[in-house]
Amino acid sequence: MKKLLTTVLALSALAVSLVSCKKENKDYVFRIGTSNAGLCAAPLHVGIDVGIFEEEFSKAGIKWEPVEIDMSKGSELVVAHKIEATLGLAGSLIPQMDNGLDVKFLTGVHTGCTKFYVREDSPYHTVDDLVGKTGGFVSVQDSSTIAFQRKFYDHGHVAYGPNQEFKIAIYGMTDLPLALENKAVDFVGLHDPIAYITERDYKVRKILDTTEDERFSQEYCCMTFVSEETVTKHPEAVKAFVRAILKASAFVQADPHKAAKLQIDNKQMSGDLEQNAYLLGTYNYTPSVNLARKTMSNAIYQLKEMGVLKSIDDEEKFINDHFIAFDDVPDSYVYNADGTYTETYVEKLGHVENKLKHGEKVAAKCNSCCE
Repeated sequence: MKKLLTTVLALSALAVSLVSCKKENKDYVFRIGTSNAGLCAAPLHVGIDVGIFEEEFSKAGIKWEPVEIDMSKGSELVVAHKIEATLGLAGSLIPQMDNGLDVKFLTGVHTGCTKFYVREDSPYHTVDDLVGKTGGFVSVQDSSTIAFQRKFYDHGHVAYGPNQEFKIAIYGMTDLPLALENKAVDFVGLHDPIAYITERDYKVRKILDTTEDERFSQEYCCMTFVSEETVTKHPEAVKAFVRAILKASAFVQADPHKAAKLQIDNKQMSGDLEQNAYLLGTYNYTPSVNLARKTMSNAIYQLKEMGVLKSIDDEEKFINDHFIAFDDVPDSYVYNADGTYTETYVEKLGHVENKLKHGEKVAAKCNSCCE
């Protein structure tokens, strides 16, 4: 009788648990953080405007909704479970992850959008000329700062720490062009559209462009992310989000003019249509889960080597803990002229391949120094 009673109670508890789970799934809403003020967030806007999110979440039987947010607070909102997912600058997020931010990257969104300028009459023409000079940035952990430090390090200079060979001055993004013009700084790091406007309205010369740079043109600057809890509790919802973002990014890559028009028509962006379309066309929105992981890997190995990341003992473990990929979600999509999508798959980068690639880069750098 005692055994029978124990079994009945266990089954009753299981039944209650299943009912609760069904109720939770039925009531669950996947909230996507977006903003009507970010040109490069075009895939979020397109995903809403043309029904890509609706289609993917409907297939999964999951509710979703867009939530207007301050994109600079996206990671805080994801961790606080005010939203489930959004996108952000990878260069800014990785140091936060090193300090304990518990989020997982999902996909890349686009390359480019960060540029560095000197005055037109400046005697500085290369990154090497900026040794000992002062750069204007919006914060010490902004992705523009991280990108410049990585490039500066590539050129063999001390890019971080007490012996750093350039100085950092902090200004608001819209104040940076004026600081450069008034010679308060020697160079500035800017994100579009401020970068584009500065190039148009001020007498400046571009010294580094992540859209064109050999290293950064092969890495995403913006990536999507979710919390660990969301991945664990709602994997099917996260998969729907990933598929939708991949498709929406492919749409923007195929037709940046139409994407820019959708943004303006739906009041998600202001400005000139042709200017916005031009800028979207200069970025690479080709989506790839695999390249997103490679972007994260490249940054983490280099930043660890530079001394920027302090808490990471095992780079590969850190990457595995902070990046999620699903076997039943394609690496990418191609948007076809007839409005359909084609799935693409690639072999995922493995532990050994990542290590070997990093080792080759380190060896090449060492040999160059020794010579």
